[in-house]
Amino acid sequence: MLTTRFVAGAPNWIDLGTPDIDGATSFYHGLFGWDFRSAGPDSGGYGFFQAAGRTAAGAMQTTPEQGPPSWTVYFQSADADATAKAVEQAAGSVLLPPDDIMDKGCMAILADRAGVSFGIWQPAALRGLDVAGEPGSLCWIELYTPDIAAAAAFYNRVLGLETSAMPFPGGTYTCVNPSEGGEDAMFGGVVPLADDPTEQEAGAYWLPYFEVTDTDAVVAKAQELGGRVRMPATSMEGVGRMAKLSDPYGARFAVIRSEPAGG
Repeated sequence: MLTTRFVAGAPNWIDLGTPDIDGATSFYHGLFGWDFRSAGPDSGGYGFFQAAGRTAAGAMQTTPEQGPPSWTVYFQSADADATAKAVEQAAGSVLLPPDDIMDKGCMAILADRAGVSFGIWQPAALRGLDVAGEPGSLCWIELYTPDIAAAAAFYNRVLGLETSAMPFPGGTYTCVNPSEGGEDAMFGGVVPLADDPTEQEAGAYWLPYFEVTDTDAVVAKAQELGGRVRMPATSMEGVGRMAKLSDPYGARFAVIRSEPAGG
């Protein structure tokens, strides 16, 4: 699972783009207990979702021209300019060129060969999220893609990510880890888009998972707060109990109560 021991290529930030920051703040506060804190008068409305004073995500209000409501996952880069160049050389695209964010770090928004957007964050004063892998925080990510082999080659080239096959009842799951730390630093998976009816219509994207203590209770709360259930709570032996949701504005995410190691 994901931790805050960030290394090159590992997810180190996530943020929400939403058409209604006040409504989204209310929804995620009710769901995860997050409070929203502004990043300051010069931040353009950007702010932080915090759990007990620790930053669990970022968020800002966006316009339709900036894309649909969504969560964006950022990966750690030692050199944002070099990573953006590598993306172009690997037949991806640069949606937002590298840009220094005050003294905090350098960010860019990129897209892979299938058009899936993702961010990179080159840390400076802001290293990354304060919390990960705990209830109410990011714990796993999944890439839904039409071509696993092409995606694996792309992310290996631009971020140094490695993949490995993990058998499970009925098939094989492709796991992802940064080169530093090996499979012990595994943080996500890659899923064939054609294999998941829930995702086929929506198209390829990175899906964030947030850890919870009670998946069924969170699903019920999400519905009560105006969210939508995209996949009902489902248990998988050796993994945990998970569900796919979207917030009232359409941003997609998943929740999971992970099964303890060895459980």
